[in-house]
Order: sequence, then C-alpha cells, then structure tokens
Amino acid sequence: MTTTTSEPRHASTAPAPAVATPVPAARRGWERPALIGLLAVTAALYLWDLSASGWANEFYAAAAQAGTQSWKALFFGSLDAGNTITVDKPPAALWLMALSGRVFGFSSWSMLLPQALCGIGSVWLLHNAVRRWSGPVAGLIAGAALALTPVAALMFKFNNPDALLVLLMVAGGYCVVRATEAASLRWLALAGVAIGFAFLAKTLQAFLVLPAFGLVYLVAAPTGLGRRLLHLLGAVVALVVSAGWFVVVTDLWPADSRPYIGGSTDNTELDLALGYNGLGRIFGGSGNGGGGGGGGTAFGGETGLGRMFGAAFGSEVSWLLPSALIALVAGLWFTRRAPRTDRARAGLLLWGGWTVVTALVFSYMEGTIHPYYTVALAPGVAGVLGIGARELWRGRDHRGARVVLAAVVAVGAGWGFVLLEHDAQWLPWLRWVVAALGVLAATAIGVGAHRFARAAVPVALVALLAGGGATTAYAVATATTGHSGSLPASGPASAGGGAFVVGGGPGGGQEVSAELVRALRATTGTWAAASTGSMGAGSLQLASGRPVIPIGGFNGGDPAPTLAQFQRYVAEGQVRYYIAGGQGRGIGGPGGSDDIATWVRENFTQTSIGGQTVYDLAAPLG
Repeated sequence: MTTTTSEPRHASTAPAPAVATPVPAARRGWERPALIGLLAVTAALYLWDLSASGWANEFYAAAAQAGTQSWKALFFGSLDAGNTITVDKPPAALWLMALSGRVFGFSSWSMLLPQALCGIGSVWLLHNAVRRWSGPVAGLIAGAALALTPVAALMFKFNNPDALLVLLMVAGGYCVVRATEAASLRWLALAGVAIGFAFLAKTLQAFLVLPAFGLVYLVAAPTGLGRRLLHLLGAVVALVVSAGWFVVVTDLWPADSRPYIGGSTDNTELDLALGYNGLGRIFGGSGNGGGGGGGGTAFGGETGLGRMFGAAFGSEVSWLLPSALIALVAGLWFTRRAPRTDRARAGLLLWGGWTVVTALVFSYMEGTIHPYYTVALAPGVAGVLGIGARELWRGRDHRGARVVLAAVVAVGAGWGFVLLEHDAQWLPWLRWVVAALGVLAATAIGVGAHRFARAAVPVALVALLAGGGATTAYAVATATTGHSGSLPASGPASAGGGAFVVGGGPGGGQEVSAELVRALRATTGTWAAASTGSMGAGSLQLASGRPVIPIGGFNGGDPAPTLAQFQRYVAEGQVRYYIAGGQGRGIGGPGGSDDIATWVRENFTQTSIGGQTVYDLAAPLG
C-alpha cells in the first residue's frame, strides 16, 4: 500500500521527524462534477417519495408535533404540548424536526426533511474527510458506500434520532482530520463540540468514536507528545461543555415547571443519559430488556463476534464489512514502517478504529439494542473501504496488494450473494450476477489484467459493481419502501423491511376513527384526552392535532402524571376524555397508569366514540 504523505518512506523502523503534512492538492476538472453527481444521486435516494412512511415512528412524530405547538415542548422534547413527559432521549433531533414543522407547516414531509438532509450532509462530509488524506477517488467511494448502505437508506428517511447522530459523528471525524493535519487545537475542539451535540441526539452512543479520534491525533498530529496530550484535554473540555449544558439546565430547572424526564428513574436528564440510555444499554438493567439474545432479531439476537453478520444485523450494515476488515488489516500491515504522520495509516486508524470499536460494542451489548443502531457503524466501514480500495489499486503492480484487492472484491461479492440468498424470492437473479461479476473481477485483478492496454478502467468498474451491486440494490429497495413503527428494518417489504411493530409496541400507531377525531378537536382544555403509553396517545394526537397525555410515557411505566396530578387536571377541566386501551396496561408503577385507569373506571361514564371505548371526564358517575 502506498502513502500520500510528503515524507519519505524509510526501510528502518526509526521514527521520522514530526512534520506537518501538506494540504490536499487542488481539485481536478472531473472532481466537482463527480461530487455533484454523488450528492444528486444521494438526494434522489433520500428525498424521493419522502412521505411514503407517513408518521414513521409515531413516538417521535408526536413529540415533533408538540414542538410546533409549544416552545417549552420543543426545548425539552415533550411528547405533548401540555408538557407532561418527554421522550426517552435528549431532544436535539426533535429540535430540527419541530423547527422544520414551524417553517413549512407540520406534516410527514416537513418532519422527515431534516433527516434526509442529515443523510446528504453525512455523505458530503465523509467524502471531504476521506478525500483530504486519500484523494478524490477514495472520497467518492467512501461517500457512495455510506449512501448505499441499506440501514443508511432506512434511517435517513425515518424520524429516529440516528440521522442527526450520524451527521454529527461524521462532522467530528472531519474535524479530527483537519486537526491532525496541522496539530490544530481549534479543529480538535470543534470535533469535541460535534460529539457533544451528538450526545444530545442519542447520549453515550455518540462516544463510541472517541477512542479512534483520540488515537489518530495522538499518533499522527505533527507536534510533540506533550502538546498532543494538552490538545486532547482541551477537546474533552469542549465535549463536556457542549454535551453537558442541556443536562445542567434541565436538572436545575424546577421540576414542577417542566415535563417529567421520560425513561429516568429520578426525573433527571443525567440519570437518563447514564442509566437507561447509557450503561444500561451496554450491561443490561436500568429498564433495558431484550438484549443479549432475548427478544429475537428485533433486539439483536445472540451476543458475540458473529452478531454483526447474523440474521438481525447482516442485511442492515454488513454488506461491505468483511471487505473493509480485510482492507483495514492489510493497510495497517503495508504501512507499518511509514512515518508517524503518514496519512494513509492515519485514515485507516480513524475510520478503522471507528469500525472496530463500534462493531465490538454492538456485538457484546447486553441491554436493549436494535439492528437500525448500526447506521452509526456505516461511516466507519465506508471510510475504510474508500481508503483501502484506492491504496490497494494504486499498489496493484505488486503481487501482495493485488492479491489482497482480489480478496476484497471476491469476499464482498460472495457475502452479498449470501445476504441476498436470505430473501431468495426478491430479484433471485441478482445474486448470481453479483457472484459472476465477483469471480470475473477478482480473477482479472489477481492475474494482473490491468496491465493490458485499456483494461484498467473496465476492471475497476467491474470490481466496483461486484463489490457494491448487492448493497446498492438492497439500499434502493429500502429507500423505495415505506417504513413505520418503532423497529424498522431495511430491505423490500418481502424481507420485513416495511412496517415492523412488536406486539403493537410503542411507535407503531393505531387507527383513529373520524368520529373520534372530531370529538377531540372539539375540546378546549389543555389536553383533549389521555391514554396509557405513547402508542395510543401519539396516534390520537397526530390525528387530531390536539395534545393528548401519554400516561406513563414510552411504555406506560413512568410515574407521570401521578394519580394526584391527573385528578387535579380533571378537576380543573384541563383534560376531557380518557381513551381506554393504549400501551403498557398492567405495568403500573408508583402512582402510574394502573391507578389512573382504575380511578377513571370507577368514577366516570363509559361511552363509545367511533367504536373506541372512551370515558368522558366531564361526566362523573352518580
């Protein structure tokens, strides 16, 4: 593998002087059109028929809607405009969706537009980051690999927090690249700021890239060790400030004038971040369930090194993962004697460290984990593949690099064949085309066919088709299929890529009759109704446009509102109806949903509106 650094390659292992590497060369004439083409294809993939998924995950859709009706709900991420309880994540992603709704009017399209833009931005930033150290071809391959990863095509058209998480993580990676080039504290601090705000999208998952970021700067920044360590400390301070300000503000805010922090055990943002959404995800407990092999493929399947390639995660993100791992190992071996500031190796450490750490954590998490989480793994895989493919192709005149490149192509095509075979009824011919192209390209590379006149470009194109054909087809199928529910899956509808709801779980939504919608819209109090859990309440709120109390939050188990609070709301005429059903019945909890349901049944008149059992809280019994 060759290197793009200006420093000479030494045969000895003596350390090279720490000098700054040069800035990238000026763009060639074809680069800008190629980048525009990549972004145009990405935009078409992510923006086309954007509303096909409707409200997607109604849990987050209801919160985004509430943010268009109340600035307090927007700031805290409340599920309802009356500010009863928040979602079980920090609200950064909701800020974008709610602000878009305020600008364009709240709809499925306005809610999902920021998600798609996050995807386009992620592809652009990844391209730029990889290009700076490995050139335009590597940048284009990396950007395309990210755009055409099925789980990316899923989550950049969905309303979970993962889209903003990935954008900010890739932005952090780009800042690390700029910082490492010139030992820049400013750029390294900006990386810390980006990851700090990523924490406000999905808490500790954002920190999975930090080991790679720190390693790259510590190894490759062109300055002394003491200054490198000092700069890293400064970046940590920037991260803590950008991640911690919202936690501090929320936890210092008087609890009786803000919503309950959904998912926490003590109504604090810190507990939510470190408990349910933090260590509980890794080790289990703190309200986490279904991980470590429980709950089927929607909860990750069995832990272990094979998890990323198994039934749960394989079709989401692993299409290019085996090839990337081969390229990573080979690249680190070929650059083992390179100078300390070598760019090719630094890029492999950055994106490879991102890939390895994230994949290992996901593989062994004992708490709740869902396959779509792996969208955070996709940029690392894409970055490694872009750098590895470009460097191995540059070294194709050497047998070792040529053999590794042939293996990268053959393994990529072979694994694509295996994954496509899991859904053998969908485009059954495609896997055979991919396999044939893989054999052809790997053979041509292995025997050195590129050395024949005019053969290099065709061989490269066939290799790209072989390695990327399967993931491209699956990503397009994902992007053109509507998805809804709390547990979306990639792929066409025949592969389970459409609506996926576990037992009517939160986020899946339910039908709301026109008659019930009219009744809710006719109410005048703070809340039109109340229902247990987010599923029923979210559907009612989205259909009517009126706030609905989601008793107990996500699954009905949070103590908000308490029975005493709910009784006060009713006495003051702030809530008109109680809608029976919903999610979480039987969960109860301190002053929770069971107590409220019992009190309502014993004290108010039961009726039916549009076939739905309803209690009129303005009509007490007797």
